[in-house]
Amino acid sequence: MLLQIAWKQRRELHIRVLRQRHAVESAAPQPDLLPPSGMIDIHSHVVWGLDDGAASREDSLAMLDSAAGHGTTALVATPHSNAQYAYQQELTDARIGDLTAHTGGRPQLLRGCDFHLSFENLDGLLAQPVKYTINGRQYLLLECPDSCIGRHTENVFRRLLEARIVPIVTHPERNPILQRKLSRIEAWVELGCLVQVTALSITGGFGRAAKSAVDKLLERGLVHAVASDAHDAVHRHPRLDEAYAVVRSRCGQDSAEVLFCDNPRAIVDGRPLPGGKQLPAQSAKACWPF
Repeated sequence: MLLQIAWKQRRELHIRVLRQRHAVESAAPQPDLLPPSGMIDIHSHVVWGLDDGAASREDSLAMLDSAAGHGTTALVATPHSNAQYAYQQELTDARIGDLTAHTGGRPQLLRGCDFHLSFENLDGLLAQPVKYTINGRQYLLLECPDSCIGRHTENVFRRLLEARIVPIVTHPERNPILQRKLSRIEAWVELGCLVQVTALSITGGFGRAAKSAVDKLLERGLVHAVASDAHDAVHRHPRLDEAYAVVRSRCGQDSAEVLFCDNPRAIVDGRPLPGGKQLPAQSAKACWPF
């Protein structure tokens, strides 16, 4: 909101409220504040007509244009695989090719899957893991249920790791069960899992509970990548630059580049990551005060 203030005759003070476009849409990124290598987004619903993400080809192109314009150089399309949406690999590949032909590969568009954790889904995954993993390598985005996370979840993770599939637990800060049990996430990280949080959670776009949880996860070194989980070009947009700026200002540029560039690039390329807790560039108290 902008206020226009003017003194008129007889010393009357006139104040007029001016409407201002949301900063997310109007503010242009400052190149000197973005990582020189570009950011990698490993979680997005950018391919149209596959799930609750982009509804049309035009929506997909608008999302890609926004991502590229705000510092993202590579983006992984990760349609849902759950009880509501059947995962369609061939259609996903075809539409990625169509979008790439239109954008010229800016940003680079790769395939993955937002895989819902359930026993019904496991057999297909274990039979053909490269169908679901990010860029056909060893890393898999894994979404936990919102209603119930059973005692056997750790056994499922062990089974995947034994099959050389590395689970990346997606947006635990938005899961109402995990918000109250962050120690569970720590145990999964110690087991060998990675953790991806949502950029909008860091900037407060998913509310106070999600922001509080993501702050604690970052403070404890339990985050390995930040992604957009974008579903459209405006409300759940694909921009990473705002969250990058928050992490950079609180924890330093080195930590920000690890979470937005280095680790995501290693995941896309299929290079091994050490996992475990991440070491912040500065002290936790300095980075995330409470």
